[in-house]
Amino acid sequence: MTGQRSQKSSGYRERNSTAERALDILQLFDDDRLVVGGQEVADALGVARSTAYRYLQSLSAAGFIEEHRPAGYRLGPRVFELARLARKGLGLSEIARPLMRELVEEVGETVLLTRRAGASVVCLEREETGHPVRLSYERGHVLPINAGASALVLLAWATDEEVADVVAKHGLPRFTGATVTDEGVLRERLARIRTDDAAVTRGELDADVLGVAAPIRDVDGAVVAAVSIAALSHRVPEERVPEVVAAVRRTAGRITDRLAVLAS
Repeated sequence: MTGQRSQKSSGYRERNSTAERALDILQLFDDDRLVVGGQEVADALGVARSTAYRYLQSLSAAGFIEEHRPAGYRLGPRVFELARLARKGLGLSEIARPLMRELVEEVGETVLLTRRAGASVVCLEREETGHPVRLSYERGHVLPINAGASALVLLAWATDEEVADVVAKHGLPRFTGATVTDEGVLRERLARIRTDDAAVTRGELDADVLGVAAPIRDVDGAVVAAVSIAALSHRVPEERVPEVVAAVRRTAGRITDRLAVLAS
């Protein structure tokens, strides 16, 4: 019995060692070394050339590398498939946050990432500027669908039936004197947002806050999220609004482009 356990333990250690060797071989590849040879692998691992070839053949049989005559081996199709899956699994927040930080640097205001959840809007991420604004937009916070630039952008590409359903079930609550509470006015507003590919609001959710938002789309063109800035209104006078709108649109477009690359 002890002997059987010893053999099993030894077999496990050998398999584990083989896996480590395989990873060591894959890590030999880099921008300056796209092809590796048997002797190169043997030298790197400190093993006989025959042993190195045994590892290489195992990796080749699994599709992780493939023979590249006459120089040796290059990465195989299985690696590319795993890379595709890794890109696909990368979340929206991971893609968006570096670009959100760049937008903070460009416009000097707080940047938000939001998505729609039925008749509400969820704040996924928030990137601060050096002068944080006291806002109700915190990560994980749930916001209304009818007030604020992000909310209106996320609702603008909903179907007429979806908009009617939201209004019928949840109404259009008023938060400030500037909040849109009339369905006809709301629909006109949404049509303008679709034309402009952006929304600009002043004081519709928080009385002293300006919002500028633009849609983020998936590979099929559907709006899946919004990126926006939230600033104290006095910090963004009317003459500066077009510049901020253009910056927010660019950021939304860059996030959209990266989502498309990851989906390909």
